[in-house]
Amino acid sequence: MKVTNQNIQIDGIDKKILRALMEDARTPILEIARNVGISGAAIHQRLRKLEKSGLIVGSKFVINPKVLGYTTMAFIGIYLDKAMSNPEAVKQLKKIPEVLECHYTTGNWSVFIKILCKDNEHLMHVLNKEIQSISGVSRTETFISLDQQIDRQISI
Repeated sequence: MKVTNQNIQIDGIDKKILRALMEDARTPILEIARNVGISGAAIHQRLRKLEKSGLIVGSKFVINPKVLGYTTMAFIGIYLDKAMSNPEAVKQLKKIPEVLECHYTTGNWSVFIKILCKDNEHLMHVLNKEIQSISGVSRTETFISLDQQIDRQISI
């Protein structure tokens, strides 16, 4: 089965390459080539095509935050005074290093963020002293994650 959109077509070989790299981005190209049954040059060519299409947008190392002492993950729904406050609020949220994600959403909140803190005291400080002091933030709703049970990318 081919996956198609207006920019790219990926076939079974592309999927095998992507799955191998999604499992471990440090897998040697020649190892992937042996497993897929094509040359290393062909793997490189396909990867360039996938990068150029925008399907692959980079690679990164994943840091285990618990090793650095960050054990409290929280999600915060932020109510803004008015929609016009959104760009400025997001600009201020970007300055807070504990904010990992920020989403403009439908529903009750104007913005929904994911933050990572060392502990509940750190969370309380970030919430009270940094997030709630942003101009336009009228109130917040906080949900502490007790355990992340699923962590994955979209399947290929």
